Amino acid sequence: MAASPAAAAALLVLIALVGGVAADGSDHRYKTGEPVPLYANKVGPFHNPSETYRYFDLPFCSPEKVKEKSEALGEVLNGDRLVDAPYKLDFRMDLDSKPVCSKKLTTEDVAKFRNAVAKDYYFQMYYDDLPLWGFIGKVEKGGKADPSEWKYYLYRHIIFDVLYNNDRVIEINVHTDQSALVDLTEDKETNVEFLYSVKWKETPTPFEKRMEKYSSSSNLPHHLEVHWFSIINSCVTVLLLTGFLATILMRVLKNDFVKYAHDEEAADDQEESGWKYIHGDVFRFPKNKSLFSAALGTGTQLFALTTFIFLLALVGVFYPYNRGALFTALVVIYALTSGIAGYIATSFYCQLEGTNWVRNLLLTGCLFCGPLFLTFCFLNTVAIVYSATAALPFGTICVIVLIWTLVTFPLLVLGGIAGKNSKSEFQAPCRTTKYPREIPSLPWYRKTIPQMAMAGFLPFSAIYIELYYIFASVWGHRIYTIYSILFIVFIILLIVTAFITVALTYFQLAAEDHEWWWRSFLCGGSTGFFVYGYCLYYYYARSDMSGFMQTSFFFGYMACICYAFFLMLGMVGFRAALFFVRHIYKSIKCE
Repeated sequence: MAASPAAAAALLVLIALVGGVAADGSDHRYKTGEPVPLYANKVGPFHNPSETYRYFDLPFCSPEKVKEKSEALGEVLNGDRLVDAPYKLDFRMDLDSKPVCSKKLTTEDVAKFRNAVAKDYYFQMYYDDLPLWGFIGKVEKGGKADPSEWKYYLYRHIIFDVLYNNDRVIEINVHTDQSALVDLTEDKETNVEFLYSVKWKETPTPFEKRMEKYSSSSNLPHHLEVHWFSIINSCVTVLLLTGFLATILMRVLKNDFVKYAHDEEAADDQEESGWKYIHGDVFRFPKNKSLFSAALGTGTQLFALTTFIFLLALVGVFYPYNRGALFTALVVIYALTSGIAGYIATSFYCQLEGTNWVRNLLLTGCLFCGPLFLTFCFLNTVAIVYSATAALPFGTICVIVLIWTLVTFPLLVLGGIAGKNSKSEFQAPCRTTKYPREIPSLPWYRKTIPQMAMAGFLPFSAIYIELYYIFASVWGHRIYTIYSILFIVFIILLIVTAFITVALTYFQLAAEDHEWWWRSFLCGGSTGFFVYGYCLYYYYARSDMSGFMQTSFFFGYMACICYAFFLMLGMVGFRAALFFVRHIYKSIKCE
């Protein structure tokens, strides 16, 4: 079910429609004195990226009626809640200490601000679609260990430095006046005059390069060196594994072929041994064939989703701060690829002589969406309790439900019908006997769990260096832009997963254990468990995340991502093992 160029073009158009206008695609030109849009987005603890709140949840200067900006689906999923900011930054108009408002902070307001300062709250805004950040205050510890003796201060004067080129905004930075502070240490009413200044400066930087500033940190020599070290490490792993297969596995297989050919020329009643001995059982269909087919179909869909995401990333769709583009692409592409899951699952289920294909189709539709939906319900409830922007509005939930109802489910059914009508038979080079042979007793290290540990370690070792940068981007404030390197690492991951699964499948068959179907899937997908183990390490050793909401969001959504990894790599492992098993049994003469 390869996508045609027309389908790919339609996909890009649909993403553009659902995702809204690109962040730097709004080529605005301004005249001197013309208003430039400035939107306040959100505030939140710096170390808790999921725990963000609306800007005016803190008692800043606010208009009587807050005007909200209409947002695309991806922006809402990203937790963006843009509103008109109380500052007016007209094009090329300098301002010096202009009052925003004078406000009397109540004791409750002081407590809110102090709590925010204590948790390192930052604010985010967008000026002409360029992001800017700043902290709302500071803590002076004075060398004292007791928090009750610390001093808490609120910044009341914000200074905007804006760079322009002719009639376009190129860059904006924000900093605070360290001398204009409000003491929040005590719970008492305080009168505050909030101020802001604007300084304009010309720059030769062209408009087309104004987003390069945000991706430059990923391209620093130190980071590139580490990235390339990661790729070299992964390539060495692949070469070692390939060499292992070439020198050991292929030589053993060659000896096996020679031995079996010799046995056929010798006495016919000679007892067979090794993997040829189980030729009558190796293509015996697995238990729980409906679940197996559903996992295979869902894994194929997730693989297609990942491939499309990489294609969009490589052509530059996900440049820095293209608000919500990634989330929009994930929702849209997942919906459009559901037909792949239905087709693969149902056609394979029918090849395994399954009869209840409708139940299999429903299982396929729920296998990944079900756990994801339950996780979302729990985490969205947590976000609602916290009044965080991560809580999706009812309208957005309705849009997602409509996409699932009108796009995902119908395509899943159409794919299932096409799969059922394909009427393809399972290609097995050996006939399966009526009764299965008994599997000999195996040592503990040949059991499923030790084999999964062995199978998952090598692929994980090929990607673990790159994982830190991905986590720092998704669960931090770093920007990841080197998608070409990530794509190479992904290809290496697929190759290593396929190779190690093939090797372990051979050793399993050589030990006369013919139940390789589920084992190959579990071994291929076991890297997902290692990635989740890395989540524990990253949370406690490499991050400063804290609090129930952030912890539940991190481990909840990472569980869903690792589960998707498990299904996708499990499919890759099984497909590689199936190709290998068919090849070796096709190469010998089986009675």
